[in-house]
Amino acid sequence: MYKIIMSGCNGKMGRVISGLVETDEEAEIVAGIDIYDDGHNAYPVYANIEDCDVDADVLIDFSSAAGTEKLLAYCESRRLPCVFCTTGLSEEQNALLQKTSEKVAILKSANMSLGINLLLKMLKEAAAVLAPAGFDIEIVEKHHNQKIDAPSGTALALAASVNEELGGEYEYVYDRSGIRQKRSKKEIGISAVRGGTIVGDHDVIFAGADEVITFSHTAYSKAVFAKGAVQAAKFLAGKPAGMYDMSDVIEAANNC
Repeated sequence: MYKIIMSGCNGKMGRVISGLVETDEEAEIVAGIDIYDDGHNAYPVYANIEDCDVDADVLIDFSSAAGTEKLLAYCESRRLPCVFCTTGLSEEQNALLQKTSEKVAILKSANMSLGINLLLKMLKEAAAVLAPAGFDIEIVEKHHNQKIDAPSGTALALAASVNEELGGEYEYVYDRSGIRQKRSKKEIGISAVRGGTIVGDHDVIFAGADEVITFSHTAYSKAVFAKGAVQAAKFLAGKPAGMYDMSDVIEAANNC
């Protein structure tokens, strides 16, 4: 049985993960961390992570960047592996995350969906074949109207995966409204759509002469991210210190 501490347990993702783990015979949430608690959880909830003295195998964090330093110090002091899902970190916090991974296992990913992370691998193979053949590359992402950042972190991760395969030679173009010129061959266009309750929709388009190949991923609920986070937690429990990502989880699943 994998024992999990859920940081941000009363947020939207924390509640989805809690519900998912309730039906998982291999895992249980033994404690939660959140400044807000209405008493509905079946496990103890601590407003201050430093007060949590519950034994666990791994911690999942879906909280806010403001608590990053305390959370990482807690995980390092207890040698507690951490699936780190919080976004919007500063450069200093990202550096701290990397430094902490020298002492304890940390898994961080721009998107916890197993489908997105498989797509990241597939795009490398596609880019290696299609870009030299003259295909243009465009990314269109769609999210709900409450999302603050644009483009999404996932869209940037998709672009980075492609660009890494192409030697980092491509530039990102986010807005063509002020550009009166033909499209450059070595660019990746990234467009953002915001509206309604769209959970997450990403298209990566390879447009060539007389043919178009599109890789698409659609998330219909937050459950896809919760499932990925729980699978990542099971993978990370007991792992030695180091920085991991979802590609490691997928590889481990393929080797089973």
